[in-house]
Amino acid sequence: MAYTEEKQAAIQAVIQAAELCKAVRAEMASVGSLEKGDRSPVTVADFGSQALICHHLTTAFPYDTIVGEEDSTDLQKPENAQKLAQVTQYVQRFQPDATLDTVCRWIDAGGGSVAERFWTLDPIDGTKGFLRNDQYAIALALIEDGLTRVAVLGCPALAFDVNDPDGEMGVLFVAVRGEGAAMAPLGSSAFVPIHVVEKPDETQQRFVESVESSHGDPALQEAVAQAVGFTQPPLRMDSQVKYGAVARGDAALYLRLPSPASPNYREKIWDHAAGSLVVEEAGGCVTDMHGYPLNLAADFKMHDNRGVLVSNGTLHMAVLKALE
Repeated sequence: MAYTEEKQAAIQAVIQAAELCKAVRAEMASVGSLEKGDRSPVTVADFGSQALICHHLTTAFPYDTIVGEEDSTDLQKPENAQKLAQVTQYVQRFQPDATLDTVCRWIDAGGGSVAERFWTLDPIDGTKGFLRNDQYAIALALIEDGLTRVAVLGCPALAFDVNDPDGEMGVLFVAVRGEGAAMAPLGSSAFVPIHVVEKPDETQQRFVESVESSHGDPALQEAVAQAVGFTQPPLRMDSQVKYGAVARGDAALYLRLPSPASPNYREKIWDHAAGSLVVEEAGGCVTDMHGYPLNLAADFKMHDNRGVLVSNGTLHMAVLKALE
């Protein structure tokens, strides 16, 4: 299958959600957030992004399941009525017929379970980055028969050219299994193929890791990077933007090793499905810290995997050996 319709629908949905997220961040002087059960934040933009994407997908593919990060339970509480009204107002810019009730239904369309064919969605990956006016991503992937088939990663705050941080902002990464990976300015159809850097120069001989130290093991990550010859300080970025950085050659390695403070934590599929296919189709390699492929099709948590290792491919075995 070429997945042409799925690719185009995903691109349109992510671009629309990215526009909503940019509008929220530009117009709301202080983007307030709710606190979920795991104490992570969720904003008006998270809810609006999920509503738009789920509505778009359920219209285009009514029989597909969506496994998304958010639901409307907290949003529907009386004390959050103003937040729900704000979400609805932003969604109405793109879907004028949206109501309070339909917005909640669209959000909750992302409450599906892993199936033979399903979409997985993180409406804003890196909400803390979004809140601090830093990097974030809208991440959408189609998984079928156990494999990620289509991936779209919208990165509104990422410079199109890493060497020109004041230049054009906003990047859309797209990959279809077996067809390679490409990027375009967000909202543009001018896609160019991307490839990992096989022989990193001095500026590319670096690794990326999360801004949040609790999302990994910074000390071990730095030790591993040094063991394979990295001398540059790490590039710290929120969200799956890190996958994009490796895929287009800004860096050669991304390490996300288990935090000593949360030894039993398991990664969520929506945090890795889109980015991992973009890197693989750009010629890179993605496994867990033991060299096993990421299992993205068993549950919304990756119970079979520990940590994530993303590389340009040529470095992968050396990093695994260092981890041993």
